[in-house]
Amino acid sequence: MTRLTLDKTNKKILGVCAGLANWSGMDAMIIRLIFAVATVVGFGSPVLIYILLAMILD
Repeated sequence: MTRLTLDKTNKKILGVCAGLANWSGMDAMIIRLIFAVATVVGFGSPVLIYILLAMILD
């Protein structure tokens, strides 16, 4: 089990999606697409979740 951290080497903005991809074993592009679709659809607050994860994760 790996630790959930920001991925500074594969980041596009802050490294949250790349870190989630490393932690879950998924491709980073899939995580990014999920965040993008969720933002457009308005499901929850993905932008707020992204910012919170960026602030919390090391």
